[in-house]
Amino acid sequence: MWEIFVAIVLGLVEGLTEFAPVSSTGHMIIVDDLLFKSNELFGSEIANAFKVVIQLGSILAVAIIFWKRILDLLGLRKMKSVERKSGNRLSLLKILVGLVPAGVFGVLFEGYIDEHLFSVKTVAIGLLLGAFLMIAADKVKPRIKAATVDDITYKQALGVGLIQCLSLWPGFSRSGSTISGGVLLGMSYRAAADFTFIMAIPIMAGATLLKVVKYWSFFTPDVLPFFIAGFISAFIFALICIRFFLKLIEKIKLTPFAIYRIVLAAIILFIYL
Repeated sequence: MWEIFVAIVLGLVEGLTEFAPVSSTGHMIIVDDLLFKSNELFGSEIANAFKVVIQLGSILAVAIIFWKRILDLLGLRKMKSVERKSGNRLSLLKILVGLVPAGVFGVLFEGYIDEHLFSVKTVAIGLLLGAFLMIAADKVKPRIKAATVDDITYKQALGVGLIQCLSLWPGFSRSGSTISGGVLLGMSYRAAADFTFIMAIPIMAGATLLKVVKYWSFFTPDVLPFFIAGFISAFIFALICIRFFLKLIEKIKLTPFAIYRIVLAAIILFIYL
């Protein structure tokens, strides 16, 4: 039962933080390292795989919330202009353009990241660097060229994709990097957030698939309840939090999240240094 409790708590952390710009992976590493040490329960390989695989729960939550948009992108259901709130239309190709850079870098450096960057200290560094990028996005305030996700250009999609590569560093935050990058490239906060969440579906699913293939032999019956409990927990809490965050980001912007990251990083570095 202790293993199930650990999985539920880590799933809760994943679901609450996946789409806030504070780094869900970073928070799971911090909570796990300070409180649970799941690597001692099943080994470091399973512990690291778990932190990626349970993101599928968060992905499912996004898919449910953006189901109309997803069907529109796949050509299975055409969204009306009133639903898109724009005369333009987000295309699947723009999503792919945004995905390619991080996808390539993720495949090339996946082993190095797993071996060297899944630690509390590296997470603290990522939290600090990501915070500075978020503050810069709020301070620069470029002219908005894409008010909605449907107005995003190919150039903006590629730019966000390149900036998303920073999120491969645990603690930097996928949503933190892409929302900040989108705002710096002329997207509204809501457009950048929507684009971030939609892009998260294939890239997180791809990262999870790589982990499943790599660690397939470790998925024995004794660890499956651990993964299932984490998946369900992440799904429930992500479903609760996504809509709340989409409304919140338009009101408070990124700086409050950046301040939280700086304070958290300072606490972590104080404890470990």
